[in-house]
Amino acid sequence: MHRALRIAVGLGLLAFLAAFYFHPLFSILRLSLAPDGRLEAAAAVEVLSEAYVWRLVGFTTWQATLSTALTLALGLPVAYVFARYDFPGKQTLRAVTAVPFVLPTVVVAAAFLALLGNGGVINRWLQAALQLEAGPLRLERTLWIVLLAHAFYNLGVVVRTVGGFWSNMGSELEEAAAVLGAGPWRRFSHVTLPLLLPSIAAASLLVFLFCFTSFGVMLILGGLRYSTLETEIYRQTIAFFDLPAAAVLALLQLVITFGVMVAYTRLQARTSVTLALQPSRHTSRPPAGIWRRLMVAAVVIALSAFVLTPLLTLAWRSLTLGGEMTLVYYRELGVNRLGSAFFVPPGEAVWNSLRFALTATGLSLALGVTGAYMVAGRRSGWRTLLDPILLLPLGTSAVTLGLGYVVAMGNLRASTALIPAAHTLIAMPFVVRAILPALRGLDQRLRDAAAVLGAGPVRAWRQVDLPILWPAVVVGAAFAFTISMGEFGATLLISRPETQTMPVVIYRALSRPGQLNYGQALAMSTILMAVCAAAIVIIERFRFRDIGEF
Repeated sequence: MHRALRIAVGLGLLAFLAAFYFHPLFSILRLSLAPDGRLEAAAAVEVLSEAYVWRLVGFTTWQATLSTALTLALGLPVAYVFARYDFPGKQTLRAVTAVPFVLPTVVVAAAFLALLGNGGVINRWLQAALQLEAGPLRLERTLWIVLLAHAFYNLGVVVRTVGGFWSNMGSELEEAAAVLGAGPWRRFSHVTLPLLLPSIAAASLLVFLFCFTSFGVMLILGGLRYSTLETEIYRQTIAFFDLPAAAVLALLQLVITFGVMVAYTRLQARTSVTLALQPSRHTSRPPAGIWRRLMVAAVVIALSAFVLTPLLTLAWRSLTLGGEMTLVYYRELGVNRLGSAFFVPPGEAVWNSLRFALTATGLSLALGVTGAYMVAGRRSGWRTLLDPILLLPLGTSAVTLGLGYVVAMGNLRASTALIPAAHTLIAMPFVVRAILPALRGLDQRLRDAAAVLGAGPVRAWRQVDLPILWPAVVVGAAFAFTISMGEFGATLLISRPETQTMPVVIYRALSRPGQLNYGQALAMSTILMAVCAAAIVIIERFRFRDIGEF
């Protein structure tokens, strides 16, 4: 790529980040510390001196820590089994573990309500089996259902981050330790675990970050009783329209999440230790012996039940909510009857989600491919600065981003362009991380040979780079499309009634009484779930050498 072209596309990328990321965040900073146009920290100090703010911080941190611990406890055995053993259906089950991660949070909340809610499948079954007047489980609006939903949502992060590194880690060091007399436990504690700790810590920080900024799960399953910083920012903005207080809370959250992101990027770099990494097919083997087979079978059964039960329950309830098999709630998506929770016909919300997702996918690919080339350049002066910058949106909550748009964009707040712009910012880090492994694995000699044969930079890119990068581009596109379809936090703040998307109308329906509203929410959630599952199939099919950070 010509130097002038590299500079131009690089400046375009930075201009987009400046306009739609840094400008909104600086507007929050200004509103927090200079609400009257001059530096005045008294208002921020007054908000931060409130005891409830620090109770929010404490509870947000506590639930994120508990969620992370539960996710690790469930995910590490799965990561071990996937890394070290081959068994029938392994690739399919591995793909299934990734489905929750790309599901919209409102769909996860709807699935757990359908399964564990007061009127959910398990309660109805127990009520009938035990002949009770009501279901015995009362998990709605409790911390337990929140923790389970967070573990369900983030299990794939641990399996992929830790299991991916584990599966590519050769066994030579363990074999050397065995020759020196170390038993299985000592080999694990003295050899394997120290090598895995950076990836475990990186996965833990990433899960903690997602749980700390969790919005849809906390809003729907936790309610006001379990408010976090994220839900309180939304409440101060929408319920009280106290933008200065919301801005102070958002600034506090940004400081914490950026600290977590700094730690994550440093630990992530430490996973690149010098090891004889091998393809996973060379490091895994069929389980030998009855105990290993039983262990693998137990993990597979438990994982299948934990991941598939909420998803299948969601689909089943969308078809049987009235007590009999029916498609009525799917047919009702095309109309907007009196009394419905939807401000627009559900079918129009589907169209809004599709057009925003297609726009965001195109923008994310253009900006993500550009960013990946700039980060991967061997002599690129952008690499050190740009790599962490492109990760920053991953550590910024969607609600904070939406608040920044409300504060910063003035008359542009009514523009529909803000929604795909917000979706692009959230999806772009995933696109960059999907393309970088393939780009770094591209042999420079192929480009040199094309240049010797007379191909210019554009033709060399089209005929050399693009055919090799195409599978990774497809993966990035699938990530971007799915993330945009399911984005909830920012869209809830900046969408207008006529531009509401599928996650927004699902939330509206779940927050209103009536079987029609609930049935439509289940039907639309099932459709979104199917879209996400299809995206995972594409991602698994085209993933570059089974590596990547997500």
